[in-house]
Amino acid sequence: MKLSIIGTGYVGLVTGTCFAEMGHEVTCIDIDAAKIEKMKKGECPIFEPGLEPLMQTNFNEKRLHFSSTYDSVTKAEAIFLAVGTPSSEDGQADLKYIFGACDSIAPFLRDGSIVVVKSTVPVGTGNKVREHLKSKTNKKFFVVNNPEFLKEGSAVDDFLKPERIVIGCLETESGDKIEELYEPFNRQVKRTIRMSNISAEMTKYAANCFLATKISFMNEVAQLCDIVGADVEEVRHGISTDSRIGSQFLYPGPGYGGSCFPKDVKALVYTARENGVRFKIVEAVEEVNKEQKKYIAKKVLKHFKNDLRGKTFVLWGTAFKANTDDIRETPAIDTALALHEAGAKIRIHDPEAANNFEKYMNDLKIPVDQFENKYDALNGADGLIVMTEWKQYRAPDFEEIKSRLGTPLIFDGRNLYNTKKVLEMGFTYYAIGKSITN
Repeated sequence: MKLSIIGTGYVGLVTGTCFAEMGHEVTCIDIDAAKIEKMKKGECPIFEPGLEPLMQTNFNEKRLHFSSTYDSVTKAEAIFLAVGTPSSEDGQADLKYIFGACDSIAPFLRDGSIVVVKSTVPVGTGNKVREHLKSKTNKKFFVVNNPEFLKEGSAVDDFLKPERIVIGCLETESGDKIEELYEPFNRQVKRTIRMSNISAEMTKYAANCFLATKISFMNEVAQLCDIVGADVEEVRHGISTDSRIGSQFLYPGPGYGGSCFPKDVKALVYTARENGVRFKIVEAVEEVNKEQKKYIAKKVLKHFKNDLRGKTFVLWGTAFKANTDDIRETPAIDTALALHEAGAKIRIHDPEAANNFEKYMNDLKIPVDQFENKYDALNGADGLIVMTEWKQYRAPDFEEIKSRLGTPLIFDGRNLYNTKKVLEMGFTYYAIGKSITN
């Protein structure tokens, strides 16, 4: 099948590359001509494990193409809209890029084209896209909602081995065609789920907001554990063995970030209010997460009796999660801002996201010192703060850490380390909800 993918961010590029891997002829379109030229040279614009070699292979075998024009849409059986839907100040999802993409493809649509909304969009957007396109073209077309369920850091694997494929459509004909497109993923188990456009849109928001709820719930449990002396790791194990609860998204940390959860929570709250409903649980999830992002910095300030002047701290990890270079809404930003405002100096190390983070902080006129070696960053510092659960941070050389730090002090925002071990080695140790006697 011939496909056009509009947008080459995390969703668009992964979608296009993986469909090409399945044998389809795919053209990924982006208005950024410089970005397109880089991809034609085999350079992947984002860090996503496994994506670059897959992209290069399919480009070399001429199944995957890159373009800054929309000519390929004239031959495409399906056109996927995978553009951004950022949050407005009031939390509403901004659809200007969706409608802009519709304006761009409308002159090139052929009769029977299927426009697939892959982006995460508010409930009712599929119908709005349908009406918008009707005003731009006389060609017959269909609109299908096909929300993505990709996790940054494992997006390629998530696409190639999906748990479910949601297809929201009005007409049986278009649903059948998109189900045919996904047939290679259904050979062992049927993973496609058919529903209305509106239900597909709601499914995506409900899924992300529920997962965000689990995270915020566990973070509040961890805060209470800190107060009463319980150990959240024991509590987590105790509840995760209940099959009704499960084990995923129950790890306490510095708060969720990234491109999905923050904006999707805001968008669902906005949609509820727009329809006269208060989504109280999801509103609370957002509020808890805002406070959680400040939690590590509060521990640092408390330890130093609110005086960080002249102190230097090292952030291990600046990405919002491991295996990505994405710093959108990362808790490391809130931590760095709080430390800077209190007079501290900040050093950073991250295997992939450090450049993005340094640029972001420099734009805010906040200096940060980036280090290539995670241990070199520690020299003479007053404390180590672990913000991201990269594998290279999980089993470090504690003797090396202790010899490098000016003060043997660790703030473990991801609960990576064995409490007994680090205490026996002479560290002062703080974590999220773990029972610790320093």
